[in-house]
Amino acid sequence: MVDAAPRFRALSYDAARAMFTRANAVLGANWSLHDLRHTAAYRMARDPQMPLTDVQWVLGHAHLSTTQRYLNPVTEDVIAGVLAFHARQRGQDPEAPPLAGYRPESLQILFGQAES
Repeated sequence: MVDAAPRFRALSYDAARAMFTRANAVLGANWSLHDLRHTAAYRMARDPQMPLTDVQWVLGHAHLSTTQRYLNPVTEDVIAGVLAFHARQRGQDPEAPPLAGYRPESLQILFGQAES
């Protein structure tokens, strides 16, 4: 009797590289296995439900500082965070007066509090 279950082999590095080479030739691209690893690492590191130490383990990094390189902020996220911060600040009680040397109207423009 012949076993009908399919047999799977692990995908070796050379086989995966050959697969990328063929796909790049068809698509006119220049992707690498490292690009795939980098993208996966970046996405895992940005997931708030995935501890960075788990990402470190998956990537095989000896030092957490190596894994932290994947925590580069996205410009849009930083801008949204700063705007949210200022919106929360506006909702608080009266602000402290500006330090000497700062013009209140300049600070209002800088922090988006000036009326148009």
